[in-house]
Amino acid sequence: MYLQYYINDNGDKVYTVKKESPLGKATESAHPARFSPDDKYSRQRVLLKKRFGLLPTQKPAPKNFAFSNISSVLLDEILLRMSDL
Repeated sequence: MYLQYYINDNGDKVYTVKKESPLGKATESAHPARFSPDDKYSRQRVLLKKRFGLLPTQKPAPKNFAFSNISSVLLDEILLRMSDL
C-alpha cells in the first residue's frame, strides 16, 4: 500500500491509500520520484523547460519580491551605484 492523494473541491490535497477518489477520479502518488545521482536525462529536461519557459529564471518575479516596496527611482540609483563598483 502506497500513500496516494487527490485534490478535493476546495483545492486541498486529501491523502488516502485508495486508488480512486470519491468522485471516481484516479489518485496520484504522494511519494517523490526516486533520486539518482547518475541522472541520464537532466540535459533533455532542462532543454525542454527552457524551450517552454518553465525555468524559474524565466518566470516573472513574485509580488512579494524584495525590491517591490522600493520606488523605481531608488532602485535605479542602487543599481547604478552597484555597477560603478
